Amino acid sequence: MLCSLCNSTTRNFEIFKEREYLQCVNCKAILLSPESYLSPQEEKFRYRLHNNDINDPGYINFVSPIIEKIKSDLSRDSTGLDFGCGTGPVIASELEKSGFDIRLYDPYFQPNQKLLKKKYDFIICCEVMEHFQKPVKEFRLLRSLLKPGGKLYCKTEVWNEAIKFNEWHYKNDLTHVIFYNRDSLLWIKENLQFSSIDIYEDLMVFSR
Repeated sequence: MLCSLCNSTTRNFEIFKEREYLQCVNCKAILLSPESYLSPQEEKFRYRLHNNDINDPGYINFVSPIIEKIKSDLSRDSTGLDFGCGTGPVIASELEKSGFDIRLYDPYFQPNQKLLKKKYDFIICCEVMEHFQKPVKEFRLLRSLLKPGGKLYCKTEVWNEAIKFNEWHYKNDLTHVIFYNRDSLLWIKENLQFSSIDIYEDLMVFSR
């Protein structure tokens, strides 16, 4: 199997509950074998179980770093897209309270393709990129939706060699198919024409 991100060769990495994981020898991404991908129907069912209620203080606190980063980086007249907003667009809801103009897109729950023909000052991609079965295609799309100088705010847990993969909770979500290493994130920046990337633990900001 070739890496779904950088198209390099992969090596066997781990097997957990009959799901096989491989690691790219180049960008270090960890990939779930496609044989273990859920069907679209199974994916949608599991996404409905995600606890991202716009009135849940716990979840608001969980996403607060990305909210505060956007507030500190951008003016209130900026237009944004919440890409993969799911059933409860918490970040968009909180930013709208501060005057930001946010559009919602999700392939299952807000499938408005017209929004993918516009340009935005910023894009939110919170707990979404680990679901990308075709990450290069998705990141190219996201970059194309940004205005010059626009920013892509991503949130995902980043794997490193200090993490024991078999004990890592993040792999247990059956909809998670790719786990990024710092090398993976730098590969995206260098090869998909982002001008810069800032990495803050599980929050990363790509600039066009």
